[in-house]
Amino acid sequence: MNNLNTTSQKQETITWVGDAQSGHLVLIDQTKLPGELVTIACRDVESVWEAIKMLRVRGAPAIGIAAAYGVVIGLQTLSSDATDEAFDERVNELTDYLANSRPTAVNLFWALDRMRRLALDKTGLSIEEARKKLLAEARDVHEEDREMCRAIGRHGVALLGDVEGVLTHCNAGGLATAEYGTALSVFFTAQDQGQHLHVYVDETRPLLQGARLTAWELMQRGIEATLICDSMAAQVMREGRVQAVITGADRIAANGDSANKIGTYSIAILARAHGIPFYIAAPSSTFDLTLAHGDDIPIEERNPREITHGFGKQTAPDGVQVYNPAFDVTPAEYIDAIITECGVIQPVTEDNIREVLGVV
Repeated sequence: MNNLNTTSQKQETITWVGDAQSGHLVLIDQTKLPGELVTIACRDVESVWEAIKMLRVRGAPAIGIAAAYGVVIGLQTLSSDATDEAFDERVNELTDYLANSRPTAVNLFWALDRMRRLALDKTGLSIEEARKKLLAEARDVHEEDREMCRAIGRHGVALLGDVEGVLTHCNAGGLATAEYGTALSVFFTAQDQGQHLHVYVDETRPLLQGARLTAWELMQRGIEATLICDSMAAQVMREGRVQAVITGADRIAANGDSANKIGTYSIAILARAHGIPFYIAAPSSTFDLTLAHGDDIPIEERNPREITHGFGKQTAPDGVQVYNPAFDVTPAEYIDAIITECGVIQPVTEDNIREVLGVV
C-alpha cells in the first residue's frame, strides 16, 4: 500500500487505474481527513482488506465497490494457464476473505456475491477473459452506485419542502459512496435546485466521522454547516433549529429496521419526541430481505482503544471496561420514510418496501 499526497479537491473516493491484469485501486485514506487529503494505492487483496477493516474506505456502498475491485486484484496472482478448478478455488478464497473485513454493511456481501456468481459462470472463457469480465462487473457496481445516489437525491429533496435546517449523523456523502452519497445526496440536490439548507452535523463519536468527513464534504460544496457534539442534538431540536433528520444506513431488514452508525437510534427517538420527521436514505443494495427484523442484523464491535485512546490520546483510566458497538438499529416505527433510488418508502412497512423495490 503506497501513500501519495495530493492537493486535488476533486479526487475521487474510489478510482481504478489500469487493466484487469495489472491495474490497481486508488482510495482516499479517510483516516487522514480533514487534515490531509491523501490517497492510497491498493495493489494486492490484503491492502484492500486492510483499507476496509481500518476504515480507510468506509460507508456501506463504498466498501462494496472497493471489495468488488479487490476480487479483480486478487485474481491477478493467478496464472493465466490455471485450471478452472484453481480459478474457482481462488474466487471463493478471495470473496470469503474480503467478506470477513467487516460484518454489518450488507453492500459488502451483496457486491461480493455478485462478483462470485459471475466468476463461477465463466463457461468457455479463458482466465484473461474472465478477469476482464470481472473488472467490467466491478465498474458496473461502481457506476450503478453513482446513478443510484443521484436518484436518491432527486426522490429525497421532495420531502424537504420549505425545510431550512436539517440534522445528519455520521457520513453518508461522496466519501461513503461512488459520488453524491445517500443522505448528503439529498442536501447536494437541494443545493443544485437553489434551496438553501443549514445542516447540523453530529460529530459522531468515537471516530468523529461527522466532524472529520461530513463537515468537510459540506464545506467543500459551500453548504452552510454547523458542527455539534452528539449530545447536543436534543437541544438543537428543542430550539427549533432543525425541521428534518436524514441519515444513511448500512443494512435494512425486511420490516424496515435499519442499522446505521452508533447513535442513530438515539437521534431517531429524539426526533420523534420533538415531532421532527426522521428519514433514512439508502440504495436498494442496502436492504437485506433475508432478515425479518433488526434483531438479526450482526453488529460489529470495535477495538476498545477507539474510546479509551481516541486519536492517540488517552482519555480513560487503564483497565476500565469498554463496550464499543459500531452500529445500532433504529426500529421501523421511528422512521418516517426510507429514500431509495426506486422511490420513497412511506410508511415504512414490509409490504411497502417490497412494492417500491419491486421485490415479490
